[in-house]
Amino acid sequence: VQLQASGGGLVQPGGSLRLSCAASGSILSINVMGWYRQAPGKQRELVAAITRSGSTDYAESVRGRFTISRDNAKNTVSLQMNSLEPQDTAVYYCNAKSRFGTDYWGKGTLVTVSS
Repeated sequence: VQLQASGGGLVQPGGSLRLSCAASGSILSINVMGWYRQAPGKQRELVAAITRSGSTDYAESVRGRFTISRDNAKNTVSLQMNSLEPQDTAVYYCNAKSRFGTDYWGKGTLVTVSS
């Protein structure tokens, strides 16, 4: 499975960004897709995840501000990020988990929230 992410950049506090990730390869094995992030000096953490059937999970820190969506026909997952805060600054990674327990990662995309 290969994951290609896009959509990072610089945004002011209170602004919005949308991240997208396209999966290719052995996509039929993918169950959960999601986004993780890693800020400088911190561990990578789950931001949001979505199952093939559409069940979602969010980190408490982004609940109500971020929305994850998935298009199974196009093999894409997106993360709409609203009301961005400086503490959302991090490298964001697209993730896919196969039903066999394998994790796949895309290259990170940097999100910087700063005035």
